[in-house]
Amino acid sequence: MINRRTFGKALGLGAGGTVAATLTELSGPAHASALTGQQTGPAAAPPAVGPAAVPPAGPGGRTAFPPLKKVRAGLLEIGYAEVGPARGAPVICLHGWPYDIHSYVDVAPMLAAEGYRVIVPYLRGHGTTRFVSPRTVRNGQQSALALDIIALMDALGLEKAVLAGFDWGARCADIIAALRPERCKALVSVGGYLVVNLETNLLPLAPATEHAWWYQYYFSTERGRLAMEDKDKRHDLTRLVWDTVSPTWDFDDATFERTAAAFENPDYAAIVIHNYRWRLSLAEGERRYEPYEKRLATRPVITVPTVTLDAERDPFTVPGDGTAYRDRFTGPYDRRTLKGIGHNVPQEAPEAFARAVIDADRL
Repeated sequence: MINRRTFGKALGLGAGGTVAATLTELSGPAHASALTGQQTGPAAAPPAVGPAAVPPAGPGGRTAFPPLKKVRAGLLEIGYAEVGPARGAPVICLHGWPYDIHSYVDVAPMLAAEGYRVIVPYLRGHGTTRFVSPRTVRNGQQSALALDIIALMDALGLEKAVLAGFDWGARCADIIAALRPERCKALVSVGGYLVVNLETNLLPLAPATEHAWWYQYYFSTERGRLAMEDKDKRHDLTRLVWDTVSPTWDFDDATFERTAAAFENPDYAAIVIHNYRWRLSLAEGERRYEPYEKRLATRPVITVPTVTLDAERDPFTVPGDGTAYRDRFTGPYDRRTLKGIGHNVPQEAPEAFARAVIDADRL
């Protein structure tokens, strides 16, 4: 049997093949044809986006970021990519686990072509982001990651930005939108309302959903911790996650390896293990974050303009067409389903993700 990813590599295809679609082709047959949902108000008839939205192709049809930047921000020196005009309206795109900034390698130039200043940071423990002090606790709890992004905004002099993310990145964006709405112009959140409630998280889920979270329980053991600290086992584990949570995404080996380089960060294993153990109340957070976690435990509503995206083939998409989290968004709102798309939404369906950012900004 021919392996679909080996076959794609032999044909010279990159992540999703050559990026030939523009944002004006959202109703076409590519990934973006999966976009369904009700669009109302300003999002119903967005202005056409021209051919400039097509990102430049790199080797093998894949795009690449310009040289990365670094900035001292709070507890971190954050590495980040920046694309677009320096005076453009800022958009911060936040990646998840086990991913990195390259989830936005196609989205960023599309938004830059629309005049946005796109900033894509490595989260703590990833890529070129480093802790300033070796004494800082390697903490992966949700409020710590969100406050990192506010510190980044402060360091870059950004009073407000459109925040867009998936997985860990969506959670960060949701938290900022909920607790610091004056810093969030608009929100794109894959999966809806992802703020963790530790008390609720102690309750069992449906068996199929628990099965999808296998690695969370693995990380609660010392075997899981040792696996994350072992380069080869970490590589194979994260690749398995990619394969299982994005069953329709025909990425090639080079696409995965480009992202896997970000997992060589010396704090990667510690941050990942703490993040998942903290969610299950198996690891403590820090006292400095307690006020934020107490506020988040109340499930605060999000009032900023928001577009939520649910991926049909993502095993973590909550059933019910968004009804489970709809009451958490009280401002201008739109929800969309991406048919045939898995967990890594911005890289699997970059046109649809970029359109969601533009539309959220115009709600």
